[in-house]
Amino acid sequence: MSPDTTQECPRLLIAGTGGDSGKTVVSLGLLSAAREDGDESRAFKKGPDFIDAAWLSWAAGSPARNLDTFLMRPDVVASSFQRHAIRTTRTTGTGLNLIEGNRGLLDGLDAGGTHSSAALARLVAAPVLLVVSPVKVTATAAAAVLGCRQLAPDVNIAGVILNKVSGSRHARVVRQAIEEYTDVPVLGAVPRVRQQMLLSRHLGLVPPAEHAPAQALRDKLAGLVRDNVELDRIRSIAAKAGPIPTIAATMAATAAAGATATADEETVSGNAAPGAPETAVDVKIGYFSDTAFTFYYPENLEALSRNGATLVPISALSDQVLPDIDALYIGGGFPETHIEQLAANGGLHAAIRREAKAGLPIHAECGGLMYLAERLETADKEVPLAGVLPIRATMHERPQGHGYAALTVDRPNPIFPVGTRLKGHEFHYSTVSAAPATAFAVEKGSGVGDRRDGIVQDNVLACYVHLHALGTPEWAPGMLRAARVFRESRGAGDTRNSDRLK
Repeated sequence: MSPDTTQECPRLLIAGTGGDSGKTVVSLGLLSAAREDGDESRAFKKGPDFIDAAWLSWAAGSPARNLDTFLMRPDVVASSFQRHAIRTTRTTGTGLNLIEGNRGLLDGLDAGGTHSSAALARLVAAPVLLVVSPVKVTATAAAAVLGCRQLAPDVNIAGVILNKVSGSRHARVVRQAIEEYTDVPVLGAVPRVRQQMLLSRHLGLVPPAEHAPAQALRDKLAGLVRDNVELDRIRSIAAKAGPIPTIAATMAATAAAGATATADEETVSGNAAPGAPETAVDVKIGYFSDTAFTFYYPENLEALSRNGATLVPISALSDQVLPDIDALYIGGGFPETHIEQLAANGGLHAAIRREAKAGLPIHAECGGLMYLAERLETADKEVPLAGVLPIRATMHERPQGHGYAALTVDRPNPIFPVGTRLKGHEFHYSTVSAAPATAFAVEKGSGVGDRRDGIVQDNVLACYVHLHALGTPEWAPGMLRAARVFRESRGAGDTRNSDRLK
């Protein structure tokens, strides 16, 4: 459904000239300032990143949505943005839809910038604020901005924000160079902050769920923006973004590119419309929800609910027993940073082993895969974990898998029909010992090794790849189907579920 033409969709995409340019700090500052001023905002993250999306959710006060043209078709991305974006009218006042880009503005899968932040800006017709970090340069920063303009002339680079400037003179010279050699205005210069505002570790920022950031941090981020950028001009740029392309227009462009376009987000995601679950049989699906396991796309949990599941949160850290559920979903996270608590919860380990043996469908991703291993080994210790799968997980100092993944389901498993094509992403510092059986052939990515992913045992499917429900329409119905079969078999007094999909 196209938006009401009387409404506006104020929007910005915050891009950078590279990684670590300061996109996240600027994005969080703009969202925090909007909340302080009483302006409603929505946040989006370009790409598959969970942690930045969690911080954007914290700043905006509502779930941030990932927009990724690799994981899902362009028309699905456009539909998701339009569905969740806030719209304003003359009576409702102002608002902001902020998309944080990833890497550099033009960086994608190839030299042409396929799936880049620039490509997303084109798709949703969003003006771009380019964050430039002119560390140890002055006029050269202008060359970077000019290069972005020349390589992406159809992208509206509406302004530049300088970040990590070393003083007023440095900021003045860089500003003069950019505004002399390009037609892009500099809308702010954020000084180098000596004290790190956001905590980091090996996978990037520490998720906000792990340390409950205080209001003081939001105030500091908002103040950093208020004191150093032209907030009114930035809001004006967002408000004048113009009409957003209709989904129909996006579908036409997608079809012209050779893809099959579908108008409705629920249809393309394989989800029933809200209020019309796929089946009348209600099932309960548990999912780990604690500071060790936080990597869940909102759409994944929503897809399960829409298809008829009641979601049951479970803490792997403190819950000693497994509730009455018909399937279990274990997302990613940081089991290695919660190793002592997880290892000590033997009661939950035993319960999950028992239910897995009885046929409970379990889908685990990345950190969830590690949790199901017999043991987890770090640099200084080795501890027991759930022991559902006959494998060991080992942490390393460098990433063992990082980037997009493409796979084909070529063997029976509890969720996907053989022949299903999957797209996802992985980012892990761990490896696992040789898996007994796997269901996915890896075309792109690392998986669990030997060009394979998706360990299968009983009704358990565990993999390193993260899947997004909007890009993998088979996932939620597959989970519900497996849960329903298990529930029916258990009700009949037979907990053995041998009806894996062929």
